[in-house]
Amino acid sequence: QVQLKESGGGLVQNGGSLRLSCAVSGINIALSDVSWYAQTDGNQRRRLARIDYGGEKDYEDSVRGRFTISRDNIERMVYLDINNVKPEDTAIYYCHGVNHFTGVEGWGEGTQVTVTS
Repeated sequence: QVQLKESGGGLVQNGGSLRLSCAVSGINIALSDVSWYAQTDGNQRRRLARIDYGGEKDYEDSVRGRFTISRDNIERMVYLDINNVKPEDTAIYYCHGVNHFTGVEGWGEGTQVTVTS
């Protein structure tokens, strides 16, 4: 059973930094592409960052330079570091993983990030 579990959300001050973590189980993380998505009320989830099984990264234009995705295959973790946090970063952040070769995938339940002024 594919399970992804986000953590690290909460209240963060405008201009601060934050690390979100995603614990991955049920799929071979070394063969998987993992992404972070954000969703705000009334809007679709949008992909912010992706790291593929080979370690290649890509980012949505609006977050490039402030967000950094990384992975630790041994610990089965994927991280999203957010620097210079802005009010528009307030959202529920979701982790999604998919085995690049089999298509087996899963979503986490999300973690809320709220930026305070």
